[in-house]
Amino acid sequence: MGRGIALQILLSVPGMRLAGVANRTLPGAERAYKQAGVDISISKVTNAEQLEDCIVNNRYAVATDASILYQAENIDVIIESTGHVEYSAGVVLGAIRHKKHVVLMNAELDATVGPVLKQYAEKEGVVYTNADGDQPGVIMNLFRYVESIGCRPVLAGNMKGLQDVRRTPETQKAYAKQFHQKPQMVTSFADGTKISMEMAVIANATGFTVGRRGMYGPECSHVTDAINLFPMEQMMETGLVDYILGAEPGGGVFVLGYNENKIQQQYLQYYKMGDGPLYTFYTPYHLCHLEAPLTAARAVLFRDSAVTPLGGPVCDVITKAKKDLKAGEILDGIGGFTCYGELEKSEICQLENLLPMGLNEGCKLKRDVQIDRPITYDDIILPQGRLCDRLREEQNQLFKKIGSI
Repeated sequence: MGRGIALQILLSVPGMRLAGVANRTLPGAERAYKQAGVDISISKVTNAEQLEDCIVNNRYAVATDASILYQAENIDVIIESTGHVEYSAGVVLGAIRHKKHVVLMNAELDATVGPVLKQYAEKEGVVYTNADGDQPGVIMNLFRYVESIGCRPVLAGNMKGLQDVRRTPETQKAYAKQFHQKPQMVTSFADGTKISMEMAVIANATGFTVGRRGMYGPECSHVTDAINLFPMEQMMETGLVDYILGAEPGGGVFVLGYNENKIQQQYLQYYKMGDGPLYTFYTPYHLCHLEAPLTAARAVLFRDSAVTPLGGPVCDVITKAKKDLKAGEILDGIGGFTCYGELEKSEICQLENLLPMGLNEGCKLKRDVQIDRPITYDDIILPQGRLCDRLREEQNQLFKKIGSI
């Protein structure tokens, strides 16, 4: 995804400059430039001063230390696209403290500690946002559109072709190889963790909640069928985040909008939107890396965010055992063999002391955990010294509700 964003900026976004790329390996960073046809004027930098010199002299820069990018004064915005929680927490917090706008292609971080990072960003006067193009960004743009035409959004929805919590990097290995992806990443898509992260981001950005643990996720043949598949009372009372399974057009997102005005209903019926009062609005695609640079422009030019938390967390992604787990086992994180994530209300996550999916990597089990059981903080020993755990605790305290912790 990072290389795709680099390609898009270098080839298709006039007025925006990809000044530097940080990657754990320099060849990986250089590849981002070279696949776009840049094979000269690439400098390896080890500090911010060297990066500044490259910017002044119109050279491209690569580094293994992401802090070099946000320490440079002439950098306006950082796009973070690792999908890793602990590593990206350090990069994002460092960027915010150096007064850089932050664009995330990282729902995992945002779903876990996004609300507290948003607070840090507000204090520093910078934009903290998830990206246009990925499902959360496409959903929020559609959400705002539905509001703008006078309909009340009551459900923000995603679309999936597959949901199987037993999928592992082994079952997904061939698919990952076919599409040049990492097995862990495509496992997180298949086992439901990724969509849970994305819908937690949407819940926190809209105030909508989840109707039940794990969402409803009904099957249907076309997205327009969605108006009949979710509890009307819940949608009208709180607004819902959810998804549909197996519907056409694949790869899209949708919003259910409500309009009770009888005259407007006549117009909407004439426009082939149905009888109402509930209407399906959908975007039939999400073009992740193609749109992400637009979010960087929104942040820098207009101080505008595509997707950002309203305040405290509304929903969290909890950790559930993918198989029977034994005391002493080490949990292997998102898209692994040991766990999958499910969406849950944040107050329930706090009341039941449930372990967020974004924090499970490296945790050691103190006791056996049966398959499909939620894993709690009481079940595990946290790795020592992690920034993401400190941010999570800070977030819990910052948004603590009476009786919820």
